Amino acid sequence: MHLTVSTSSSTPGLVVLAVDDEKDGMDLLTERLEANRSVRRVITAFDATEALRHLAGDDPELSARRNAGRPIVDAVFSDLKMPGLTGMEMAKVLAGFKPSPVLVFITGHGEGNDAVEAFDLGAVDFIPKPCDQTRMDRAIQRVISKLRGDGLVGETTTAPVGPDPNDDEVIPVELAGNTKLIPRSSVRWVEAQGDYARLFTAEGSHLVRIPLAQLEERWEKAGFVRIHRSYLVPINLITELQLGGNGYHVVIGEEERKLPVSRRHTRELKDRITRRGGV
Repeated sequence: MHLTVSTSSSTPGLVVLAVDDEKDGMDLLTERLEANRSVRRVITAFDATEALRHLAGDDPELSARRNAGRPIVDAVFSDLKMPGLTGMEMAKVLAGFKPSPVLVFITGHGEGNDAVEAFDLGAVDFIPKPCDQTRMDRAIQRVISKLRGDGLVGETTTAPVGPDPNDDEVIPVELAGNTKLIPRSSVRWVEAQGDYARLFTAEGSHLVRIPLAQLEERWEKAGFVRIHRSYLVPINLITELQLGGNGYHVVIGEEERKLPVSRRHTRELKDRITRRGGV
């Protein structure tokens, strides 16, 4: 059985599961996780099948978490490409856990399609190989922000952390066979295109396989607001709300991009702007 358990300290902190089928990859992943002061325990498995078997096992701490109605582990950090049961297939199983652990994937070159599907499953971050400590620390902070937002932070997951970077989620997009990670903070507005959404940034636009309604729900706490059936915008970038012959429009940022506001969303938008203190 290729499974080991290590503990970095006895202080409260995150309990995480690391999954990678390559020894060098696992060594680096474990090193990065244990170097973060918010992580208390790292459970390592060299394939997805063993990882799922461990989660269903009789480890005293994990059993206690399960019986208390908490995630069996706080987060799973997993390679996407593994022989046998892949990281994506494991993620689909984990999504059925109630409550489920937070997902972070380690991605290699040319894994863009899988990364986009992983985002659909609720992954909060994607760390490109080889992962450096800064990138890992950012991912762990996103895990903590997710746990706090879901009300799942308890005694064993409370740990001293650095400044909250406002949970700046990243969105994986595929460009010419490479996975590019787009920070949510760089998105100027989002336009619905069927079952897809197009993210507009200062550098251009990116089409992702995510319905606009899903992004609306996921990004509401980050200040994104639905202004039209086709548009989602960060409210802090709205500089004007204009009334014209065809109804209301908002002006986005310094580029003065105008987007329509539908009648059904006008009242809520005005209320949000008023609570924010105007534009």
